[in-house]
Amino acid sequence: MRIKGKNFDGEGGEEEEQKLVVGYALTLKKKKSFLQPEFERLACIAFDFGYGYSVSILFNLHLNSLLFDVLKKGILFVAIDVNLPLSDQGPFDIILHKLLGKEWSDIVEDYRQTHPEVTVIDPPYAIQHLHNRQSMLQDVVDLNLSDFHGRVGVPKQMVIMKDPLSIPDEVAKAGLKLPLVAKPLVVDGSAKSHELFLACDWSSLSELEPPLVLQEFVNHDGILFKIYIVGDAIKVVRRFSLANVNKCQLAKVPGIFPFPRVSSAAASADDADLDPRVAELPPRPLLERLSKELRHRLANMIREHGTRDIFYVIDINYFPGYGKMPDYEVIFTDFLLTFKKKKYRAISCED
Repeated sequence: MRIKGKNFDGEGGEEEEQKLVVGYALTLKKKKSFLQPEFERLACIAFDFGYGYSVSILFNLHLNSLLFDVLKKGILFVAIDVNLPLSDQGPFDIILHKLLGKEWSDIVEDYRQTHPEVTVIDPPYAIQHLHNRQSMLQDVVDLNLSDFHGRVGVPKQMVIMKDPLSIPDEVAKAGLKLPLVAKPLVVDGSAKSHELFLACDWSSLSELEPPLVLQEFVNHDGILFKIYIVGDAIKVVRRFSLANVNKCQLAKVPGIFPFPRVSSAAASADDADLDPRVAELPPRPLLERLSKELRHRLANMIREHGTRDIFYVIDINYFPGYGKMPDYEVIFTDFLLTFKKKKYRAISCED
């Protein structure tokens, strides 16, 4: 028997809190960065107070360990065994996944069709285009944010599939200007797929290894905005990036240079003494419009040097390294608990 979202066994009256069961299928690296102890501890909180408090409120109360133990009835994380049929596991309320390959995508899609009550974050068809740098930015182009509290676009780019020796001619025909950022075409989670290079002269372009995407480098005062989107929540952090490049510098430094990684917290520029015009975050209305299209993703955005309201999205990641996002434990737990509230309301309606 259920009363207000809780089960009672009918004999001793023992109640069992309705848990939100989250099945996860993640790589070992992603699991280690995402399911950190503090996150799992917060995610286990049940809203015994009528589901009216957000996790951020409870977190700020500095609850002691005993109270946390009492409240550990909320969200249950269950590892999915990829060696067993998915339909034989669970039952799940949510499936979180980041595994690659057609076989896994087919498994998840089949499961979605036979279990429509389960929320899959995200369905394979919704993220397939993010594995290809030629198509990942199409969502931004389709939004047509050319005049919405600023202008958002994507840098001019082209795809090279083969024949490195033809790259200089192909780039010249396409009208792209140096310097160029070279990125592997396919994003498969490997370290190699995240290797970026800055090409500063025409002759060195033939040293690149296709298939790849060549993207015009936009001067952005050395600051990158990493926009984390989790449901309705938006978190923006600043990261140091490449400094501006001018023609004189290009003439002095021919060749191809590795692009430094800016994803780590060590590259944070949030506490740096920056020019306010450079440090200013993108307008909130613009971020909210962008977030409606890019839920559960990370957009890397830059502001064009010398402007206040011209932005470029240069990359989009699905299920990024949330462990590097400040307060990710609270934000993601609140996001998951929105599903728990929906489940609670559905059970109450059934009763």
